[in-house]
Amino acid sequence: MKNKNSKNANFRTLAYALICIYLLVAASCKKSNSNNSASQITNLQLVAQGLVSPVTLAESPDSTHRLFILDQTGKIWIVGADGQMLTQPFIDLSSKMVTLEPNYDERGLLGIAFHPSFKTNGKFYLFYTAPPPNNGTNSGWSSTTTISEFKVSASNPNMADVSSERVLISAPHPYLNHNGGTLAFGPDGYLYFSIGDGGNADDVGMGHVDDWYSVNAGGNAQNIYANLMGKVSRIDVNSGAPYNIPADNPFVGRAGARQEIYAYGFRNPYRFSFDMGGSHQLILGDAGQSLYEEINLVTSGGNYGWNVREGTACFNTDSDLLTRTSCPTTDTIGHPLVDPVIQLVNFANPIGGGLATVIVGGNVYRGTAVKSMQGKYVFGIYSQDGKANARIYSANPSGSSWAYNEIALKDLPNNLGQFLKGFGQDLSGEIYLMTTMQGGPQGTTGKVYKLVSQ
Repeated sequence: MKNKNSKNANFRTLAYALICIYLLVAASCKKSNSNNSASQITNLQLVAQGLVSPVTLAESPDSTHRLFILDQTGKIWIVGADGQMLTQPFIDLSSKMVTLEPNYDERGLLGIAFHPSFKTNGKFYLFYTAPPPNNGTNSGWSSTTTISEFKVSASNPNMADVSSERVLISAPHPYLNHNGGTLAFGPDGYLYFSIGDGGNADDVGMGHVDDWYSVNAGGNAQNIYANLMGKVSRIDVNSGAPYNIPADNPFVGRAGARQEIYAYGFRNPYRFSFDMGGSHQLILGDAGQSLYEEINLVTSGGNYGWNVREGTACFNTDSDLLTRTSCPTTDTIGHPLVDPVIQLVNFANPIGGGLATVIVGGNVYRGTAVKSMQGKYVFGIYSQDGKANARIYSANPSGSSWAYNEIALKDLPNNLGQFLKGFGQDLSGEIYLMTTMQGGPQGTTGKVYKLVSQ
């Protein structure tokens, strides 16, 4: 009897071990075959709240460890080194801006970049949308894309001198969407900025010019001569009136071309960033229309396809839910159409399975709070289906196609439960999320979170 029980116990132990091994192998296989399975669990730490619609933040390069939070409605708020938000805004541009639609609007105060020598010269740069020009030429247009240089107040480092504004770019924008809006100094010391294709849909309509691809109507993004819409541009703000063109910009010397252009073929390049480490890659999130969302690795002179392609698909201006059977792989000046390194299926795509209403470009993590994220590119989606249910992801920024995983948050295991408006990064490489419960710039549900370990 004793021997029989012993044998049964040994058998049960062996069976249990085999089942455990099977489950571990199955789980491992499932994980290795999935491109968007949940990754390591992290968490969010609240940094600021009571905002309207925060879109990004930046730390000033002056050793004060202050975070500057941009609210789309025109104000910049400072969170000091003690973690407290100041009661007075650093700057209020609302009186200079176009009136925003509360239910949904892509205009507003959208971008900030501190001059690399901010500590000594006090200069910083803002991207905002002013009212449309009132000269008859652009009657009916939506706003004026404005990129300006400002200086900090000589008497108060927590206040900007609004009267110091020096306008660098002032260009009419036809619709309230596809404004782009990122400003960033590259490792070369030049100022980069992104402007969307002008809005509407298909890169057509008022304010949209024709391009070289006659099969599809439109568009600004492929036309390198008419304007800066649908492009990333690069300028030298340290000389010139109001700026100079870097000598190695890709279209310098091409007759008639806008020589500010660094890369083109974008629909709405709302957010891009430079990796703080590694080779300092420029990584950009481009909003798709109805089929695919993109993350692109941007290089000088690159053509990223819109509106010839949406993602890797041949776009069709006759019906945006259908694709053309073929399309060019190069443009008429010999530049290849560059594939995205990440392609997400849009929730409206008839193939199904899509989660994203629109992609939100982020940053490469170079901080220390979440060691397992080191070197990963963090990005997200604004919403899954128009509701407050954003998600965030991390990708391995290597090769021509980047594997990515969803970031599981300890306190928000299913989704953010909010709209994701943007990311920010401090000088230590830590990453921040800008969220709100409102789709448009209204209310006071806007929050800023820091990505931390669980």
